[in-house]
Order: sequence, then C-alpha cells, then structure tokens
Amino acid sequence: MRRLILTSLAAIFASALSHNALAAAAQDNSVTAMWPGASYNEDSPSVERVLGYPIGSRITSPADLSQYFNALQQAYPQQVKLVEYGESWEGRRLFYAIISSADNIAQLSQFEQGMQALADPRQTSDAQAQQLIDSLPGSVWLGYGVHGNEISPPEAAMMTAYHLLAADDNRVKNFLDNTLVFIDPLQNPDGRARFVSRYYMTAGMQHSADRLSAEHNEPWPSGRSNHYLFDMNRDWIALTQPEIKGQVAALLTYYPLAFVDLHEMGGDSSYYFTPEAEPYNPFITAQQRQGLDWIGQNNAAWFDAMGFDYYTREVFDAFYPGYGASWPLYHGAIAMTYEMASARGHQFRRQDGDILTYADGVQRHFVASMATIETVSQRRQQLLQRFWQYRQSAINEAQNSEQRSWVIDPTGDAAGAHKLAALLVEQGLQVSRSEQAFASCGNDYPTGSYVIDAAQPGYRLLRTLLDPQVDMSAEFLAEQERRRNHNLADQIYDVSGWALPLLFNVDVDVCEQLPDIKQRLLQATAAIAPGQLLHADAKLGYLVKWGDMNSGRLLTAALRAGIKVKRSDLPFTHKSGDRYPAGSLIITLADNPQQQLPSKLKTLAISSGATIQGVDSSWVLDGPNFGSDNVVSVPQTNIAIAWDEPVQSLSAGHVRYVIEQQFNYPTTAIRSAQLARADLSHYQVIILPASRGGYSSALGATGVANLRDWVNRGGVLITLGNASGWAVEAGLLKTQLEKAVTDNSDSLSDDSYTAGQHITDFSQFLEQVKNTDADPYWVAGVLLNTDVDQAHWLSAGVKPQVISNYVGNQIFAPIDIQYGRNIAYYSDADKVLASGYLWQENRQQLAYKPFLMWQPMQKGMLIAFTQEPTYRAYMDGLNILFMNAIFAGAAHAKPLR
Repeated sequence: MRRLILTSLAAIFASALSHNALAAAAQDNSVTAMWPGASYNEDSPSVERVLGYPIGSRITSPADLSQYFNALQQAYPQQVKLVEYGESWEGRRLFYAIISSADNIAQLSQFEQGMQALADPRQTSDAQAQQLIDSLPGSVWLGYGVHGNEISPPEAAMMTAYHLLAADDNRVKNFLDNTLVFIDPLQNPDGRARFVSRYYMTAGMQHSADRLSAEHNEPWPSGRSNHYLFDMNRDWIALTQPEIKGQVAALLTYYPLAFVDLHEMGGDSSYYFTPEAEPYNPFITAQQRQGLDWIGQNNAAWFDAMGFDYYTREVFDAFYPGYGASWPLYHGAIAMTYEMASARGHQFRRQDGDILTYADGVQRHFVASMATIETVSQRRQQLLQRFWQYRQSAINEAQNSEQRSWVIDPTGDAAGAHKLAALLVEQGLQVSRSEQAFASCGNDYPTGSYVIDAAQPGYRLLRTLLDPQVDMSAEFLAEQERRRNHNLADQIYDVSGWALPLLFNVDVDVCEQLPDIKQRLLQATAAIAPGQLLHADAKLGYLVKWGDMNSGRLLTAALRAGIKVKRSDLPFTHKSGDRYPAGSLIITLADNPQQQLPSKLKTLAISSGATIQGVDSSWVLDGPNFGSDNVVSVPQTNIAIAWDEPVQSLSAGHVRYVIEQQFNYPTTAIRSAQLARADLSHYQVIILPASRGGYSSALGATGVANLRDWVNRGGVLITLGNASGWAVEAGLLKTQLEKAVTDNSDSLSDDSYTAGQHITDFSQFLEQVKNTDADPYWVAGVLLNTDVDQAHWLSAGVKPQVISNYVGNQIFAPIDIQYGRNIAYYSDADKVLASGYLWQENRQQLAYKPFLMWQPMQKGMLIAFTQEPTYRAYMDGLNILFMNAIFAGAAHAKPLR
C-alpha cells in the first residue's frame, strides 16, 4: 500500500483544457460530458450496457442500482467488494461497495485490524500508531440518497464507481493505490422506489420543466422518507431505523477518515459543500474544521475549473449530532454534507428561466465525489495522523476532566436504563455493568447499574450525547437575538436540545471518580433485556409493576395473545409486602382459565423484558382491591391513525413506528378524508398526528360532527401537536391558543394617528416596533421540564416530572377545571428549560402551560398532547404517558361493549 503525493487533478485538468472549453463541456447535458475528455475501457460495464440507458437519462430504480453494482463486482472481482448491511422495512437490499486496488481489497482484513488499532490509543503505542499511519491507505465513505426523492446522488454513485474502475487515467488509478472508497449508493431504497414509481406515472410524451406539473409535485407522502416516513438524516443518535443502524455498524468496523452525505435542495439554488455554517458543535476540534476546509477548497478548485456555481458556510450547520454528516465527527473523522439543486425529475425551469436537468445534478455530485476522493488520497497521512490524535486527545481530555465517569441508575426505569446503555454500545462506546452494589457520586447504586469510563476514545461523543446542555457559541446566539430584534429569521437550523438521558427520562449521574468495583464490559446487546416469571404456579394470578416499557410491552403482548388484563388506577401494597404503583397490571386465573396461561406468560416475560410476579391471594394491605371500581379492564384496543393529506407525514410515521415497533401493537391507517363520514365504531382510539394547516380541508363540518359523535359514544380521540390546535379551532377542545405576550399597547385614536410618546433609547425603540398581534416566536426544538399531576389515571406509573419536547410556537391556555384536567404542564419559568436554547419571551410564556390535557366528552374523551410525544421516535421518556392515553383511555371510556 504505497504512499503517494499527488498533484491536484483540477490543476492538471485545467492546464489541458481551456476554461472556456471546460465551461462549454459543463453546460452540455449529454451523458458523454460527465467528465470532459475522459476515455473508458470499452469492456467495462457502463450503465448503458447494463441497464439499457445512458447515465443520467433515467431515474434508476433501487433494483436496477443493485443490479448495476452486481455487474461491477462481476467485472472487477479483485477491486470491488459488495457488503450487505441489512434490508429496509420493505425488504429491499441495503449494501455498500468497497472499491480500491486489487492489493488493498486483498488486504481488507488487515486494513480493518489496522484502523481498529489506530482507533484505540489505550491498546496501541505511539510507535505502532506511526507504523500504521505510514502504511495504511486512506479511506472515504460516500453516502448517497438518504432522502428518496433527492434523485441525482444515487446516479452519481454509479458514475463515480464506473469512473474509478473504468477510466483510462493513471491519476485515478493512483487514487485507488492509496485509498479505499466506500460507496453506499442508496441509503433509502423504499423512499426512492416510491418516488420513481410515482414520477413515471405522471410523465407524458415529453418531460415537463414546469414546477406546476405533476412531475414536480409529489403526492403524500413524498419519497423523502423511508417506509415508516422517517427523515433518516435525523436518526443517527437514536438509531431507530435499519437503514442507519447498519451504516453505523459498518463505520465502526472500518472508521473511514472522511464521510460525505450527498443530498439535493431547491432547484433555484446552486451547489453547497463544506465548510458548514455556524454554529459548530463545541466537541468538533479545530483540526477537524481545518480538514473540512481542505475538502472545500479542493472542491472549489474543481467547480471553478468546470464553471459550476457553489456556496459554503451560509446554511447547514454542524451543531446537531444526529445527521449522517455530523455523527462520524465525534469518532474522529471529518464529515460533511453536499447539496445539489434538484431537478426533481428530468428537467426543471428555474426562476431565471434556465433549465436544470437531472444530468446536471448527476454530474456535479460526481465531480464533487471525485474531488473529495482526491483530497483524501493527497492528505492520506495527515488524515490518519489526525484521526489518531483525535482519539488520543479525547482520552487525555477525559482524564483531566471533572466528568470522569457516568453512572446509569436502573432503579426508576430498568427498561429505559438498559436501552440507553445498549444504544451507547451500539454507537461504539464502552459501557460496563456493575456486578455489585456500590456508592459513588454521593449516591448508592444497586447491582446491575451501568458505569461508563469517560477515558475512552469516544469521550467527545459521550459528552455530546449525555451532557444535559451543549452550548452554541455566545457570538452566534448574540447574532440570533440581533436578527430577531430586526424582524429577521433566526439561523438555528435544527433542535438545540437532544441529551439522551433527558429524552429517555433516565437518571444518569456524573462522577468525578471512576468507581472501583467489580464490573463486566457490556457487549453488543439487544435493547430489551429478557424478563422473568416468578412463582409460575400461583393460585390467584399474576401482577406486573407498571412504569417502564418492559411492563408496557407485556401489556400489548398479553392483549394480542387474547389474555384478559386489568389495571389499577391507584397504587396498592399486596399482602406479600410488595408495593405496586398506579397502573400496575393484574392477570387473574379466574379471567383467564386456560391451562397454558403460565407458559404463555413466561414466553411474554422473556420477550417483553417484564418481571411477572405470581400471587396466591388478592388481599392487599392498602390501596384498591382487585374488584374495586378503581381497577379497570383493558380492552383489546383497535387503534386508527389519520393518514394522508393534510397530515404531516413525519408525524404520522413517528406515531405509527412508536406504536408498532416500540409498543409492538398493530395500527390501522385511515385516510383523513374518510374520517368525515366513515362508521368509526370498530375503533376504540383514533389518533390525529400533527398536520399541515389543520384538518378542516379534509374533514369539514361533517367530519368534526362525525368525530364528536364517535367520541360521545365512547371513543378516545388523541390529538398531537398542532392537531390539538385544530381541535380548539374546531370547537372540540375547550381551551384557547395564545398570542405572544407584549407590553406594547397601541392606543389608536383613529386609523391614522396614535398618542404621542418619547422614545429615549434603542431598547424602547425595539419594544415600540414589536408586532402586538404576533404569535409566539418560533422555537427550533428544545427539551422542557414538565410537571405531572399524579392524581389521575393518565399519569399512572409516570414520574412527578418528565422531560418533554417543544418545537414550533403554539402555546395553549390551561383547560378550565369545569371541562377537564391539565395532566402535564411546563414548569416555572426559571426551571422550565431542560436543554437547548429558548427565547426569553417563550420561557416566560410557557411556564405552567399544558403539555397534556384530558377532556371527558359524554362516554368518551379527548386527550390532547400540545406537542408530539412520538417526535423522531426518540422521546422514550414519554412512552408510558402515551401508552396510558391509548390503553388506559380505552379502558376508561364507556361505550356499549
């Protein structure tokens, strides 16, 4: 694996052809102009030879993309290795290609071992590391098509692979001599399949460039998301989707030095590449930012030579760690986003009248891919050295930090603690499980607590995932406040609060010392630890303590198995002395006379993670007896989710995923317009996800009346986010939305004059020009402390305080006690912010405003979440509250059964 010092291809290329010739070639949208002047091995499998059409002339389907890479592997078996890393929800193949010289591919296992050694300075000496840095090839991961309707990146993946293998160009061959190129050609095959099939259904005899055409306006849901309608470019810290989980496993195998996520954006733009916009996450180092500049400058040289417009730094920041282009940074790579203006079809007429073609996007992404490969090849040794230094300095930084370890206490939520620990391990971090009880951080911890040594190479990733607060720079925040004062939009691109312990509502303590205890390193493990059935031959029945997802999964599994389950609205103490919290499950032999009940429950305990306790008596020392009115039967609940326009597709997908994949319970999607007149009596629960513009367009007055009648007859209507705002406007939910609070009272005497006043300073001027009828200011996304009313069955098993999310600008007035209850509400203004950046006006106004309201309606009820408890499917700490709304809600409704 030889080391090469390369002259910039862009400079060589520009010297061979004049700038005017390059610009003319770049404007030629024929597929022969992808790389002006290139020649290719005639025996190599081009896209046209394999698929029957020239590159960039048709939007390739997922199946054909897979077929093409198979053809490359067959043609170049010594230079191409295809690795499958899973399959999509709809069963499509997920794979990446490794392309390099025959020598590098033959020594792939040695490369893997070398990068694993370089990644752990605790096991590798400086001398050994230097030998690896001198000998290992560079590596770059190119990820294409995470959004299925961003169509040019996967096509560029085929062109990049073809060019690397077939180009008659010694410089390209030199790249492969010292660089491994990882190509994931299609991260989202389900979304792309949805887009391709629908696009060609709309095409006529000639492709339209008109942005009003059906070709350029996708039906609901768009191809952007995967089967469960997730934006997978937000999933890298939660790892809920197989398409992202598999990539993470691959990255932790090879630790590529550079990672590029290739996207598309609005068709009137140009091309965006690194360096990213402010703010940068503080755990990204100066050396990494310099590496991003290296990439950007070489990309710019290529784009200048080709006559392509581009921009950098203005948008797409590097703060939120959950992007594909962010997550690898915290393991020591350099990672970045590329964005190309999208034709969203074969051609698109821009605002200036120019026609943008699909082939334009393919070419620019291809050129950017090659420029990035060139930079990694040229900077191979520096990037390897900096990767080693990043991992080494992380350990040193941790050893000198006050945050020497973390302890995850499983006492309050065993399921959440285990899932959090397992998720950290899945992200390449080391977690141990204590094999004894111990005292640390001023607290006592039980056996089975999880301990994290901060002094590990992934220390900075641990910090950005576990720290309650990661701050944006003071300069950036000052600029955002200045922009707001001048009625300009802020530049906060995504959520500013994401700490996993807060999302999971799990207790994690920071310790200044590493506990000296007997512990066992946690290996890759399932997110659910097996449960157990105790006293299986019980004479009376079985009890399950409510309050975590182990018990939640047991409930849904039991209902699906036809087992009759009761739940207690109040806590009780069994005669054995065991204390059972509100919501605890009761399964009696009298209700379930089948002989195989114990064996069924044992199977369900193992799969759900729950501990089921057999009991011989129903006697309790305090609290309700099992025959009390405070003990209710949970019906086999049929759940419907509003689907299609005007529902926000991401919201619908998150809801369905959480119920089906986390709760393990089936749902039925019903198109919103059908809710207006359909007989809904089959369903106990209907969920309205967040919407775009409310449900009035789909439901109208008839739909509102149909839903009201269904609720009055015993249905449970659950509204999420702005669907709760629509419920207010529709007259279903008896509260109000608030305008922004302002002290500026405008006293007009008529339409032209107002009372005279003195403005004495700039702050008074800013107050004067405020909009007195404005909505609260938009919040990109924060985590808020939320207090919970413990005296209601909706809060059974829920802690007195939970962490909830807040995105947007809807603030609800508390519901009057005559109409219902405010079950969960935001904390005092001084305490409300748990994580992120919240404007001061919103902080003041959100205090004591409802997050969850319950409103009885004759035999049924309306349960309104003012935010989405299923947001991005990572708000695990709200799952029990959401389960209570569904299953306890159905248990407390009074329809004629």
